Amino acid sequence: MKLADFPEALQPHLIPAPGGEMIYRCLGCQKTFPVQKLLYTCPDCRQVLMIEDPDFDRLKKVPAALWKKIFDFRKALKIPALSGIYRFHEFIGPILPLEAVVYLGEGHTPMIAANSILQKRAGVPFYFKNEGQNPSASFKDRGMASALSYINYLVQQGHAQNILAVCASTGDTSAAAALYAAYLRPHVRCAVILPHQKVTPQQLSQPLGSGAAVFEIPGVFDDCMKIVEHLSERYPVALLNSKNAWRILGQESYAYEIAQAFDYDLSRLAVALPVGNAGNITAVLSGFLKFYDAGILRALPKVIGVQSEHADPVYRYYQEPDPKKRRFVPVGVRPSVAQAAMIGNPVSMPRVIRLVDRFNETAGRQRVFFVEVTEQEIMDCQLLANRNGHIACTHGGESLAGLIRAVEAGQVEKDETAVLDATAHAIKFSGFQERYFSRTLAQEFNVYTRPELVNAPVLMQPGGCALPEPGRPLTGADLDGFVKTLSDAIAKALNLKKSPEQ
Repeated sequence: MKLADFPEALQPHLIPAPGGEMIYRCLGCQKTFPVQKLLYTCPDCRQVLMIEDPDFDRLKKVPAALWKKIFDFRKALKIPALSGIYRFHEFIGPILPLEAVVYLGEGHTPMIAANSILQKRAGVPFYFKNEGQNPSASFKDRGMASALSYINYLVQQGHAQNILAVCASTGDTSAAAALYAAYLRPHVRCAVILPHQKVTPQQLSQPLGSGAAVFEIPGVFDDCMKIVEHLSERYPVALLNSKNAWRILGQESYAYEIAQAFDYDLSRLAVALPVGNAGNITAVLSGFLKFYDAGILRALPKVIGVQSEHADPVYRYYQEPDPKKRRFVPVGVRPSVAQAAMIGNPVSMPRVIRLVDRFNETAGRQRVFFVEVTEQEIMDCQLLANRNGHIACTHGGESLAGLIRAVEAGQVEKDETAVLDATAHAIKFSGFQERYFSRTLAQEFNVYTRPELVNAPVLMQPGGCALPEPGRPLTGADLDGFVKTLSDAIAKALNLKKSPEQ
Protein backbone atom coordinates (compact mmCIF):
# COMPACT_ATOMS: atom_id res chain seq x y z
CA MET A 1 0.00 0.00 0.00
CA LYS A 2 1.02 3.60 -0.59
CA LEU A 3 1.04 6.08 2.27
CA ALA A 4 -1.98 7.92 0.86
CA ASP A 5 -4.05 4.71 1.08
CA PHE A 6 -3.78 4.53 4.87
CA PRO A 7 -6.17 6.22 7.33
CA GLU A 8 -5.39 9.93 7.33
CA ALA A 9 -4.88 10.09 11.10
CA LEU A 10 -2.18 7.40 10.92
CA GLN A 11 -0.21 8.73 7.98
CA PRO A 12 2.02 11.13 9.98
CA HIS A 13 3.13 8.26 12.26
CA LEU A 14 3.87 5.47 9.78
CA ILE A 15 7.19 6.67 8.35
CA PRO A 16 9.39 7.68 11.30
CA ALA A 17 11.83 10.56 11.12
CA PRO A 18 15.03 10.53 13.18
CA GLY A 19 14.35 11.78 16.68
CA GLY A 20 15.00 11.38 20.35
CA GLU A 21 18.41 10.99 21.89
CA MET A 22 20.52 7.95 22.70
CA ILE A 23 23.29 7.58 25.25
CA TYR A 24 25.49 4.85 26.68
CA ARG A 25 24.98 4.25 30.41
CA CYS A 26 27.50 2.31 32.47
CA LEU A 27 25.95 -0.37 34.66
CA GLY A 28 28.74 0.09 37.19
CA CYS A 29 29.38 3.77 37.87
CA GLN A 30 26.19 4.97 36.09
CA LYS A 31 28.11 7.53 34.01
CA THR A 32 26.73 8.37 30.58
CA PHE A 33 28.52 8.84 27.27
CA PRO A 34 27.43 10.03 23.81
CA VAL A 35 26.85 7.37 21.15
CA GLN A 36 28.72 9.24 18.41
CA LYS A 37 31.73 7.09 19.29
CA LEU A 38 31.77 3.29 19.40
CA LEU A 39 32.04 2.16 23.02
CA TYR A 40 31.77 -1.35 24.47
CA THR A 41 32.73 -0.83 28.11
CA CYS A 42 32.84 2.18 30.38
CA PRO A 43 36.07 4.18 29.82
CA ASP A 44 36.27 4.80 33.57
CA CYS A 45 35.31 1.57 35.36
CA ARG A 46 35.31 -0.98 32.45
CA GLN A 47 31.78 -2.22 33.19
CA VAL A 48 29.40 -3.09 30.35
CA LEU A 49 27.07 -0.50 28.88
CA MET A 50 23.42 -0.23 28.00
CA ILE A 51 21.97 2.20 25.47
CA GLU A 52 19.19 4.38 26.82
CA ASP A 53 16.86 6.96 25.35
CA PRO A 54 16.78 9.74 27.98
CA ASP A 55 13.71 11.19 26.28
CA PHE A 56 11.81 7.89 26.43
CA ASP A 57 8.86 9.63 28.10
CA ARG A 58 7.93 11.19 24.75
CA LEU A 59 6.92 7.68 23.61
CA LYS A 60 4.52 7.42 26.53
CA LYS A 61 2.60 10.40 25.16
CA VAL A 62 1.47 8.26 22.22
CA PRO A 63 -1.60 6.25 23.30
CA ALA A 64 -1.07 2.49 23.45
CA ALA A 65 -3.92 1.92 20.98
CA LEU A 66 -2.17 4.17 18.46
CA TRP A 67 1.18 2.39 18.87
CA LYS A 68 -0.54 -0.91 18.11
CA LYS A 69 -2.09 0.52 14.95
CA ILE A 70 1.24 2.02 13.86
CA PHE A 71 3.02 -1.34 14.14
CA ASP A 72 0.16 -3.26 12.54
CA PHE A 73 -0.25 -0.87 9.61
CA ARG A 74 3.50 -0.69 8.96
CA LYS A 75 3.25 -4.32 7.88
CA ALA A 76 1.55 -3.15 4.69
CA LEU A 77 4.17 -0.53 3.75
CA LYS A 78 6.48 -1.32 0.84
CA ILE A 79 9.52 0.26 2.50
CA PRO A 80 12.43 -2.17 3.05
CA ALA A 81 13.83 -0.24 6.03
CA LEU A 82 10.53 -0.77 7.89
CA SER A 83 10.09 -4.39 6.81
CA GLY A 84 12.47 -5.86 9.38
CA ILE A 85 13.31 -5.06 12.98
CA TYR A 86 12.88 -1.32 12.35
CA ARG A 87 9.14 -1.71 12.17
CA PHE A 88 9.71 -0.79 15.82
CA HIS A 89 12.06 2.08 14.90
CA GLU A 90 11.14 4.36 17.80
CA PHE A 91 12.04 1.64 20.33
CA ILE A 92 15.23 0.35 18.68
CA GLY A 93 17.12 3.15 16.94
CA PRO A 94 15.13 6.39 16.89
CA ILE A 95 18.16 8.52 15.98
CA LEU A 96 18.79 6.58 12.76
CA PRO A 97 17.43 7.88 9.47
CA LEU A 98 15.79 5.15 7.40
CA GLU A 99 18.43 5.53 4.68
CA ALA A 100 21.01 4.22 7.18
CA VAL A 101 19.05 1.04 7.96
CA VAL A 102 20.58 -2.19 6.66
CA TYR A 103 17.81 -4.67 5.85
CA LEU A 104 18.69 -8.15 4.57
CA GLY A 105 15.41 -9.90 5.39
CA GLU A 106 15.82 -10.31 9.14
CA GLY A 107 13.04 -10.31 11.68
CA HIS A 108 9.35 -11.25 11.71
CA THR A 109 10.14 -14.96 11.84
CA PRO A 110 7.16 -17.31 11.99
CA MET A 111 5.75 -18.84 15.14
CA ILE A 112 4.74 -22.45 14.55
CA ALA A 113 2.30 -24.12 16.93
CA ALA A 114 3.35 -27.46 18.37
CA ASN A 115 1.18 -30.41 17.40
CA SER A 116 -0.75 -32.45 19.92
CA ILE A 117 2.12 -34.91 20.47
CA LEU A 118 4.55 -32.16 21.48
CA GLN A 119 1.97 -30.28 23.53
CA LYS A 120 1.28 -33.43 25.52
CA ARG A 121 5.01 -33.97 26.09
CA ALA A 122 5.54 -30.40 27.27
CA GLY A 123 2.35 -30.22 29.30
CA VAL A 124 1.26 -26.87 27.82
CA PRO A 125 0.45 -25.44 24.39
CA PHE A 126 3.48 -23.80 22.83
CA TYR A 127 5.03 -22.35 19.69
CA PHE A 128 8.51 -22.44 18.25
CA LYS A 129 9.62 -19.08 16.92
CA ASN A 130 11.80 -20.13 14.01
CA GLU A 131 14.80 -17.82 14.16
CA GLY A 132 16.57 -20.07 11.67
CA GLN A 133 14.53 -18.32 8.98
CA ASN A 134 16.59 -15.16 9.33
CA PRO A 135 19.01 -14.52 6.41
CA SER A 136 22.10 -16.11 7.97
CA ALA A 137 19.84 -18.75 9.58
CA SER A 138 19.99 -17.55 13.20
CA PHE A 139 18.64 -14.93 15.61
CA LYS A 140 22.00 -13.13 15.54
CA ASP A 141 20.86 -11.24 12.42
CA ARG A 142 18.58 -9.08 14.56
CA GLY A 143 21.50 -7.66 16.52
CA MET A 144 23.71 -7.34 13.45
CA ALA A 145 21.03 -5.40 11.57
CA SER A 146 21.07 -2.90 14.45
CA ALA A 147 24.85 -2.78 14.95
CA LEU A 148 25.66 -2.46 11.24
CA SER A 149 22.89 0.07 10.64
CA TYR A 150 24.50 2.20 13.32
CA ILE A 151 27.94 1.75 11.75
CA ASN A 152 26.43 2.64 8.37
CA TYR A 153 25.02 5.78 9.98
CA LEU A 154 28.47 6.73 11.33
CA VAL A 155 29.96 6.22 7.88
CA GLN A 156 27.25 8.32 6.22
CA GLN A 157 27.76 11.09 8.79
CA GLY A 158 31.51 11.08 8.24
CA HIS A 159 32.24 9.91 11.80
CA ALA A 160 33.93 6.64 10.70
CA GLN A 161 35.60 5.07 7.67
CA ASN A 162 37.49 1.91 6.70
CA ILE A 163 35.98 -0.06 9.59
CA LEU A 164 37.22 -3.50 10.62
CA ALA A 165 34.42 -5.34 12.39
CA VAL A 166 35.55 -8.20 14.64
CA CYS A 167 33.79 -10.82 16.73
CA ALA A 168 34.36 -13.99 18.70
CA SER A 169 31.93 -16.75 17.89
CA THR A 170 30.81 -20.33 18.22
CA GLY A 171 29.35 -20.04 14.72
CA ASP A 172 26.15 -18.03 14.43
CA THR A 173 27.60 -14.64 15.43
CA SER A 174 30.40 -14.97 12.88
CA ALA A 175 27.95 -15.92 10.11
CA ALA A 176 25.73 -12.92 10.83
CA ALA A 177 28.61 -10.47 11.31
CA ALA A 178 30.30 -11.53 8.07
CA LEU A 179 27.06 -11.33 6.10
CA TYR A 180 26.06 -7.84 7.25
CA ALA A 181 29.61 -6.49 7.01
CA ALA A 182 29.87 -7.83 3.46
CA TYR A 183 26.79 -5.82 2.50
CA LEU A 184 28.58 -2.59 3.52
CA ARG A 185 31.71 -3.13 1.48
CA PRO A 186 34.02 -1.33 0.81
CA HIS A 187 33.43 0.71 3.98
CA VAL A 188 33.42 -2.31 6.30
CA ARG A 189 35.43 -5.53 6.38
CA CYS A 190 35.14 -8.37 8.86
CA ALA A 191 37.38 -10.69 10.90
CA VAL A 192 36.08 -13.50 13.11
CA ILE A 193 37.81 -15.61 15.76
CA LEU A 194 36.50 -19.12 16.36
CA PRO A 195 37.43 -21.95 18.77
CA HIS A 196 39.17 -24.64 16.73
CA GLN A 197 36.94 -27.65 15.94
CA LYS A 198 34.09 -26.31 18.08
CA VAL A 199 32.11 -24.84 15.20
CA THR A 200 30.07 -27.01 12.85
CA PRO A 201 31.28 -27.24 9.23
CA GLN A 202 28.06 -25.60 8.08
CA GLN A 203 28.64 -22.61 10.37
CA LEU A 204 32.32 -22.34 9.42
CA SER A 205 31.40 -22.18 5.73
CA GLN A 206 29.25 -19.08 6.23
CA PRO A 207 31.85 -16.41 7.17
CA LEU A 208 34.24 -17.93 4.66
CA GLY A 209 31.61 -17.59 1.94
CA SER A 210 30.96 -13.97 2.94
CA GLY A 211 34.66 -13.18 2.55
CA ALA A 212 35.57 -12.62 6.20
CA ALA A 213 39.04 -13.23 7.57
CA VAL A 214 38.61 -16.31 9.77
CA PHE A 215 41.01 -17.23 12.58
CA GLU A 216 40.70 -20.45 14.59
CA ILE A 217 42.38 -20.65 17.99
CA PRO A 218 42.80 -23.32 20.68
CA GLY A 219 40.30 -23.17 23.53
CA VAL A 220 36.61 -22.31 23.83
CA PHE A 221 34.45 -19.25 23.18
CA ASP A 222 35.52 -17.53 26.40
CA ASP A 223 39.13 -17.59 25.14
CA CYS A 224 38.08 -16.12 21.79
CA MET A 225 36.20 -13.38 23.62
CA LYS A 226 39.29 -12.39 25.60
CA ILE A 227 41.20 -11.92 22.35
CA VAL A 228 38.58 -9.72 20.65
CA GLU A 229 38.26 -7.67 23.86
CA HIS A 230 42.02 -7.19 23.82
CA LEU A 231 41.86 -6.11 20.18
CA SER A 232 38.96 -3.71 20.73
CA GLU A 233 40.74 -2.02 23.64
CA ARG A 234 43.98 -1.41 21.71
CA TYR A 235 43.06 -1.10 18.04
CA PRO A 236 40.45 0.87 16.07
CA VAL A 237 38.05 -2.02 15.47
CA ALA A 238 34.27 -2.38 15.78
CA LEU A 239 33.39 -5.18 18.21
CA LEU A 240 30.27 -7.06 17.09
CA ASN A 241 29.70 -9.39 20.04
CA SER A 242 26.80 -8.75 22.41
CA LYS A 243 29.16 -6.60 24.49
CA ASN A 244 28.18 -4.09 21.80
CA ALA A 245 25.02 -2.53 23.22
CA TRP A 246 23.65 -1.89 19.71
CA ARG A 247 23.38 -5.65 19.32
CA ILE A 248 21.07 -5.80 22.34
CA LEU A 249 18.81 -3.13 20.85
CA GLY A 250 18.29 -5.14 17.66
CA GLN A 251 17.54 -8.34 19.52
CA GLU A 252 14.81 -6.57 21.49
CA SER A 253 12.73 -6.89 18.31
CA TYR A 254 12.17 -10.56 19.23
CA ALA A 255 10.11 -9.42 22.23
CA TYR A 256 8.21 -6.82 20.20
CA GLU A 257 7.24 -9.38 17.58
CA ILE A 258 5.94 -11.80 20.21
CA ALA A 259 3.88 -8.99 21.75
CA GLN A 260 2.40 -8.12 18.36
CA ALA A 261 1.66 -11.78 17.56
CA PHE A 262 -0.39 -12.14 20.75
CA ASP A 263 -2.23 -8.83 20.26
CA TYR A 264 -0.21 -7.36 23.14
CA ASP A 265 -1.81 -9.56 25.81
CA LEU A 266 1.02 -11.52 27.44
CA SER A 267 -0.53 -12.11 30.85
CA ARG A 268 -0.64 -15.90 30.37
CA LEU A 269 2.49 -16.29 28.27
CA ALA A 270 5.92 -17.77 29.04
CA VAL A 271 8.97 -17.27 26.80
CA ALA A 272 11.78 -19.86 27.05
CA LEU A 273 15.22 -19.30 25.57
CA PRO A 274 18.83 -20.46 26.02
CA VAL A 275 21.08 -18.13 28.02
CA GLY A 276 24.48 -18.55 26.32
CA ASN A 277 26.36 -15.25 26.47
CA ALA A 278 23.22 -13.72 28.05
CA GLY A 279 22.75 -11.11 25.32
CA ASN A 280 19.47 -12.53 24.05
CA ILE A 281 17.77 -12.86 27.42
CA THR A 282 18.98 -9.33 28.20
CA ALA A 283 17.34 -8.07 25.01
CA VAL A 284 14.09 -9.96 25.61
CA LEU A 285 13.74 -8.61 29.16
CA SER A 286 14.57 -5.09 28.02
CA GLY A 287 12.15 -5.23 25.10
CA PHE A 288 9.19 -6.36 27.16
CA LEU A 289 9.98 -3.72 29.80
CA LYS A 290 10.04 -0.94 27.19
CA PHE A 291 6.66 -1.95 25.81
CA TYR A 292 5.30 -2.15 29.37
CA ASP A 293 6.71 1.26 30.30
CA ALA A 294 5.14 2.77 27.17
CA GLY A 295 1.76 1.29 28.14
CA ILE A 296 1.63 -1.04 25.15
CA LEU A 297 1.65 -4.08 27.46
CA ARG A 298 -0.51 -4.28 30.57
CA ALA A 299 1.28 -7.33 31.96
CA LEU A 300 4.74 -8.82 31.64
CA PRO A 301 5.13 -12.44 30.52
CA LYS A 302 7.19 -15.06 32.27
CA VAL A 303 10.72 -15.51 30.94
CA ILE A 304 12.51 -18.86 31.37
CA GLY A 305 16.29 -18.85 30.93
CA VAL A 306 17.68 -22.30 30.13
CA GLN A 307 21.21 -23.59 30.63
CA SER A 308 22.90 -26.93 30.11
CA GLU A 309 24.52 -28.53 33.13
CA HIS A 310 27.73 -28.33 31.05
CA ALA A 311 27.68 -24.50 31.14
CA ASP A 312 25.44 -23.16 33.91
CA PRO A 313 26.89 -20.07 35.67
CA VAL A 314 23.67 -18.05 35.49
CA TYR A 315 21.54 -20.94 36.78
CA ARG A 316 23.97 -21.40 39.67
CA TYR A 317 23.84 -17.70 40.51
CA TYR A 318 20.05 -17.77 40.87
CA GLN A 319 20.08 -20.99 42.88
CA GLU A 320 20.87 -18.80 45.88
CA PRO A 321 17.44 -17.62 47.09
CA ASP A 322 18.79 -14.62 49.03
CA PRO A 323 19.74 -11.83 46.57
CA LYS A 324 22.17 -10.35 49.09
CA LYS A 325 24.17 -13.57 49.19
CA ARG A 326 24.38 -14.11 45.43
CA ARG A 327 27.86 -14.02 43.96
CA PHE A 328 28.54 -14.57 40.29
CA VAL A 329 31.29 -17.14 39.69
CA PRO A 330 32.36 -18.05 36.13
CA VAL A 331 32.53 -21.80 35.45
CA GLY A 332 34.70 -23.99 33.30
CA VAL A 333 32.54 -25.40 30.52
CA ARG A 334 32.29 -28.92 29.18
CA PRO A 335 31.44 -29.80 25.57
CA SER A 336 27.79 -29.23 24.71
CA VAL A 337 25.65 -30.14 21.72
CA ALA A 338 24.21 -26.63 22.18
CA GLN A 339 27.55 -25.11 21.21
CA ALA A 340 26.52 -21.45 21.30
CA ALA A 341 25.45 -21.87 24.93
CA MET A 342 28.83 -23.30 25.94
CA ILE A 343 29.90 -20.11 27.74
CA GLY A 344 31.13 -20.05 31.31
CA ASN A 345 31.50 -16.29 31.77
CA PRO A 346 28.65 -14.48 29.98
CA VAL A 347 29.54 -10.95 28.93
CA SER A 348 26.03 -9.66 29.62
CA MET A 349 25.74 -11.03 33.16
CA PRO A 350 25.70 -7.52 34.74
CA ARG A 351 22.83 -6.63 32.39
CA VAL A 352 20.96 -9.79 33.35
CA ILE A 353 21.22 -9.06 37.08
CA ARG A 354 19.95 -5.52 36.65
CA LEU A 355 17.10 -6.41 34.29
CA VAL A 356 15.90 -9.50 36.18
CA ASP A 357 15.56 -7.40 39.33
CA ARG A 358 13.71 -4.65 37.47
CA PHE A 359 11.49 -7.13 35.60
CA ASN A 360 10.35 -8.86 38.79
CA GLU A 361 9.94 -5.59 40.66
CA THR A 362 7.85 -4.11 37.85
CA ALA A 363 5.66 -7.21 37.71
CA GLY A 364 5.28 -7.21 41.50
CA ARG A 365 6.22 -10.90 41.67
CA GLN A 366 8.73 -13.34 40.25
CA ARG A 367 8.38 -13.58 36.48
CA VAL A 368 11.93 -14.62 35.51
CA PHE A 369 13.10 -18.17 36.20
CA PHE A 370 16.22 -20.18 35.37
CA VAL A 371 16.30 -23.93 34.79
CA GLU A 372 19.05 -26.44 34.09
CA VAL A 373 18.81 -29.34 31.64
CA THR A 374 21.00 -32.26 30.64
CA GLU A 375 22.74 -32.76 27.33
CA GLN A 376 20.59 -35.86 26.81
CA GLU A 377 17.43 -33.80 27.20
CA ILE A 378 18.69 -31.17 24.75
CA MET A 379 19.48 -33.68 22.02
CA ASP A 380 16.36 -35.79 22.51
CA CYS A 381 14.10 -32.73 22.53
CA GLN A 382 15.61 -31.37 19.33
CA LEU A 383 15.01 -34.67 17.55
CA LEU A 384 11.53 -35.00 19.02
CA ALA A 385 10.59 -31.49 17.89
CA ASN A 386 11.85 -32.03 14.37
CA ARG A 387 10.06 -35.38 14.13
CA ASN A 388 6.90 -33.38 14.71
CA GLY A 389 7.21 -30.73 12.04
CA HIS A 390 9.83 -28.22 13.23
CA ILE A 391 13.31 -27.14 12.13
CA ALA A 392 14.81 -26.58 15.58
CA CYS A 393 18.54 -26.50 16.24
CA THR A 394 20.04 -28.03 19.37
CA HIS A 395 19.38 -24.73 21.15
CA GLY A 396 15.72 -25.07 20.20
CA GLY A 397 15.92 -28.50 21.83
CA GLU A 398 17.39 -26.79 24.88
CA SER A 399 14.40 -24.43 24.97
CA LEU A 400 11.94 -27.33 24.80
CA ALA A 401 13.82 -29.25 27.50
CA GLY A 402 13.74 -26.12 29.64
CA LEU A 403 10.01 -25.67 29.16
CA ILE A 404 9.39 -29.25 30.24
CA ARG A 405 11.48 -28.67 33.37
CA ALA A 406 9.67 -25.39 34.11
CA VAL A 407 6.25 -27.04 33.78
CA GLU A 408 7.33 -29.87 36.07
CA ALA A 409 8.55 -27.31 38.62
CA GLY A 410 5.29 -25.36 38.47
CA GLN A 411 7.02 -22.28 37.08
CA VAL A 412 4.85 -22.51 33.97
CA GLU A 413 1.22 -23.39 34.66
CA LYS A 414 -0.99 -25.76 32.69
CA ASP A 415 -3.29 -23.00 31.43
CA GLU A 416 -0.42 -20.86 30.11
CA THR A 417 1.03 -20.78 26.61
CA ALA A 418 4.74 -20.73 25.79
CA VAL A 419 6.94 -19.45 22.99
CA LEU A 420 10.25 -21.27 22.54
CA ASP A 421 13.32 -19.83 20.88
CA ALA A 422 14.62 -22.05 18.08
CA THR A 423 17.70 -19.85 17.71
CA ALA A 424 19.02 -21.26 14.43
CA HIS A 425 18.12 -23.57 11.57
CA ALA A 426 18.42 -27.30 12.22
CA ILE A 427 20.67 -27.74 9.19
CA LYS A 428 23.46 -25.83 10.96
CA PHE A 429 23.68 -28.60 13.55
CA SER A 430 22.94 -31.60 11.34
CA GLY A 431 26.30 -33.10 12.29
CA PHE A 432 25.09 -33.72 15.85
CA GLN A 433 22.01 -35.48 14.50
CA GLU A 434 24.17 -37.61 12.24
CA ARG A 435 26.47 -38.59 15.11
CA TYR A 436 23.48 -39.31 17.34
CA PHE A 437 22.00 -41.64 14.73
CA SER A 438 25.36 -43.35 14.11
CA ARG A 439 26.13 -43.59 17.84
CA THR A 440 29.40 -41.69 17.37
CA LEU A 441 28.87 -38.75 19.74
CA ALA A 442 31.95 -38.43 21.95
CA GLN A 443 31.61 -39.61 25.55
CA GLU A 444 32.23 -36.07 26.82
CA PHE A 445 28.75 -35.02 25.68
CA ASN A 446 27.08 -37.55 28.03
CA VAL A 447 24.48 -38.41 25.38
CA TYR A 448 23.45 -41.91 24.44
CA THR A 449 21.34 -42.88 21.45
CA ARG A 450 17.68 -43.74 21.99
CA PRO A 451 16.85 -46.35 19.33
CA GLU A 452 13.31 -45.01 18.85
CA LEU A 453 14.75 -41.68 17.66
CA VAL A 454 17.24 -43.13 15.17
CA ASN A 455 16.66 -42.78 11.46
CA ALA A 456 18.92 -43.86 8.59
CA PRO A 457 18.65 -44.37 4.83
CA VAL A 458 18.10 -47.89 3.49
CA LEU A 459 19.95 -48.85 0.32
CA MET A 460 17.59 -50.74 -1.99
CA GLN A 461 19.65 -52.82 -4.40
CA PRO A 462 17.95 -56.20 -4.89
CA GLY A 463 19.26 -58.76 -7.34
CA GLY A 464 17.37 -60.23 -10.27
CA CYS A 465 17.12 -57.08 -12.39
CA ALA A 466 19.31 -54.75 -14.40
CA LEU A 467 20.47 -51.62 -12.59
CA PRO A 468 20.89 -48.14 -14.08
CA GLU A 469 24.26 -46.41 -14.07
CA PRO A 470 25.23 -42.78 -14.67
CA GLY A 471 25.22 -42.21 -18.40
CA ARG A 472 23.64 -45.66 -19.05
CA PRO A 473 19.88 -45.40 -18.39
CA LEU A 474 17.68 -48.46 -18.64
CA THR A 475 15.08 -48.78 -21.37
CA GLY A 476 12.36 -51.17 -22.44
CA ALA A 477 11.98 -54.45 -20.52
CA ASP A 478 15.05 -53.72 -18.37
CA LEU A 479 13.47 -50.46 -17.15
CA ASP A 480 10.13 -52.15 -16.51
CA GLY A 481 11.82 -54.91 -14.52
CA PHE A 482 13.85 -52.43 -12.47
CA VAL A 483 10.80 -50.30 -11.60
CA LYS A 484 8.70 -53.36 -10.62
CA THR A 485 11.43 -55.03 -8.57
CA LEU A 486 12.34 -51.88 -6.63
CA SER A 487 8.71 -50.82 -6.16
CA ASP A 488 7.78 -54.24 -4.78
CA ALA A 489 10.79 -54.18 -2.41
CA ILE A 490 9.90 -50.71 -1.08
CA ALA A 491 6.22 -51.66 -0.68
CA LYS A 492 7.27 -54.71 1.34
CA ALA A 493 9.57 -52.62 3.54
CA LEU A 494 6.70 -50.21 4.20
CA ASN A 495 4.24 -53.07 4.78
CA LEU A 496 1.93 -51.79 2.02
CA LYS A 497 -0.99 -53.87 0.78
CA LYS A 498 -2.07 -53.75 -2.84
CA SER A 499 -5.21 -51.80 -3.67
CA PRO A 500 -8.30 -54.07 -4.11
CA GLU A 501 -8.57 -53.23 -7.80
CA GLN A 502 -5.01 -54.41 -8.46
